[in-house]
Amino acid sequence: MAEPKLRLREVTVAFRARRGGEVVAIESLSLDVADREIVSIVGPSGCGKSTLLRLIAGLVRPSSGAIWLDGHQVADPGADRGMVFQSYTLFPWLTVQGNVEFGPRLRGVPEAARQEVARRFITMVGLTGFEHAYPKELSGGMMQRVAIARALANNPEVLLMDEPFGALDAQTRAFMGELLLDIWQKSPKTILFVTHDIEEALFLGDRVYVMTARPGRFRAEVSLTLPRPRTLEVTTSEEFVGAKRRVLAMIREETAKTMGAGVQTDGEHAV
Repeated sequence: MAEPKLRLREVTVAFRARRGGEVVAIESLSLDVADREIVSIVGPSGCGKSTLLRLIAGLVRPSSGAIWLDGHQVADPGADRGMVFQSYTLFPWLTVQGNVEFGPRLRGVPEAARQEVARRFITMVGLTGFEHAYPKELSGGMMQRVAIARALANNPEVLLMDEPFGALDAQTRAFMGELLLDIWQKSPKTILFVTHDIEEALFLGDRVYVMTARPGRFRAEVSLTLPRPRTLEVTTSEEFVGAKRRVLAMIREETAKTMGAGVQTDGEHAV
């Protein structure tokens, strides 16, 4: 059996609370993700989904446990992990071409080569003709496509996506899900996708992990046998509808546990 691309073992993260003590964001998480697999993560608000991605990105260090990528322990941020956030995080003073070229330029890729890489991914996300546009001239969906192209231009081993379509309207969000799968078919990457949208999680993922209320643990793993490439028609299939019903019931139970909870955290401190 092949070694997992990404491995987490008994990972716990605890943040210092402002009034003393600590807040445990996630507790004893273990996870194996195969090469080129798409794994979706869902759970109630505040359960640690974003913290999990930041751990893998090297932006947060675990209080205990360890993370390995390709057999090497993750300790710091690296170009082998690309991150796409809900906010577009584009550089407003750079054009679409400049934003996508930014990572390769930092790595010292020669100009002609990085322009070629940028053009490839700009085309892949359907923005040919907008190379010289600035972020303020683009719609939300277009800006998020630039963010995805920029992450892919660094050729990461793992793509970490934290509610990347959460700010988009329903129609644009559905289009972006289909576009992401099309990009993945053309340039397969290992993807961890965090979302509050259960249907989106099931549509994209090979597996969906449901997290508990804080401290976040994995409550259940839902595996899908839906064929790829996928279109939105799969969302009406018996397997999809049944999986959605199960996941929705679990999320409702976990959300109910958070009602009337005390300390809330902003990801680093209690608030």
